[in-house]
Amino acid sequence: MATPEFSPKGLKLIELYEQMADQGYERGDGKKVESAYNDFELKKFRDHVATYIKTPYIKSVLDYGCGGSNWEAPDFDPKTGRSAKEYFDLENVYYYEPARDMDERQKVDCVTNFDVMEHIFVSDVPAVLRDICSYAKQMVIINVACYDAAARLPNGENAHITVRKPQWWKGVLDMISIEYPHLNMVLFCSTGYNKVVSFNVWRAQNWQDSEKFVTKL
Repeated sequence: MATPEFSPKGLKLIELYEQMADQGYERGDGKKVESAYNDFELKKFRDHVATYIKTPYIKSVLDYGCGGSNWEAPDFDPKTGRSAKEYFDLENVYYYEPARDMDERQKVDCVTNFDVMEHIFVSDVPAVLRDICSYAKQMVIINVACYDAAARLPNGENAHITVRKPQWWKGVLDMISIEYPHLNMVLFCSTGYNKVVSFNVWRAQNWQDSEKFVTKL
């Protein structure tokens, strides 16, 4: 299975993230975190995401850059105790996490990507976004953190290596979406742990089908 063509720095970063997943990491305040990247980042956005996934045509999902997420585990929804797979009424969930040697990439109805892109070296962002889109039949849902992380890489740098404003990410994804005009694109950017900037869902084909030339956010 083909992988994105990472730059030399991108490949080195994967090695650093593998080290963090295996050995833990240090925070900026000097504290050591033993269990790295095991949070189910999508969980706190479950109600927002349900708006898009809970539809008759979304039955399979690829969690791209899944970390330690487990869509089968109970209590994803504290009110009902249901797992993420049950909560979103899905039939199949697949995982991709290069830092943990997990690769189940295949064509699915929807690809989700949470708390990943800010960890990608800026030169590799287009290749990774194209890889994400290439596995989606219907929809791509991306959440990007637009702020510095508490975690530090083994070399001491901040673990969020590509911190940009939400409009920057929207512009980059606009350009990539033109190559995948049939996909519904969902982007919301975290400007703080509990602060989110959302963009209207778009589909590049609609720009061509419209009688207007002007497109707005």
